[in-house]
Amino acid sequence: MSTLPTAVKLGLWALGIWAFCSNLWAFSLMGVDKGRARKGKRRIPEKRLFLTAAIGGALGALLGMHHFHHKTLHRAFTLGIPALLFVNLVVYSALTYLLLRA
Repeated sequence: MSTLPTAVKLGLWALGIWAFCSNLWAFSLMGVDKGRARKGKRRIPEKRLFLTAAIGGALGALLGMHHFHHKTLHRAFTLGIPALLFVNLVVYSALTYLLLRA
């Protein structure tokens, strides 16, 4: 990686940081929503959970679903989050490819 141009290195770092933060955020939202559900408090809208997964945090959302046993019986989540994970992987791969070609 030391032979890559600085702009490419920065792009890869930015993509990695985005991936890490969006997945950590999605994982955290699942935990927070589960906690709120148990306490009968105001919940995080499902749209927000899906949006967080769609913008790059699908792996975190999927891991959060299973770790917190949250939304695992909802068909929209059991099918939608893995589908978004596939889309995330395609987009991350395409962006990485484009950065490495630059």
